[in-house]
Amino acid sequence: AVVRGDARVVSIAAASVVAKVTRDRVMVDLAQQFPGYGWARNMGYPSPEHLAALRRLGPTPFHRRSFAPVHNLL
Repeated sequence: AVVRGDARVVSIAAASVVAKVTRDRVMVDLAQQFPGYGWARNMGYPSPEHLAALRRLGPTPFHRRSFAPVHNLL
């Protein structure tokens, strides 16, 4: 492991950017498949809007079952 690797190693920084862009694209796609969760806006982070949608709509197959708010709903 390299401490603060994304600031010190170009390949780690590049991989970080690729991972974030990929995650954002997946979130936009999920927002189209499962409207109401705000995934295109929160990019997978548990915003108040997303947590309220979880309670209202329930989890999707793409929600992590180990995430406490999802686990508690199951």
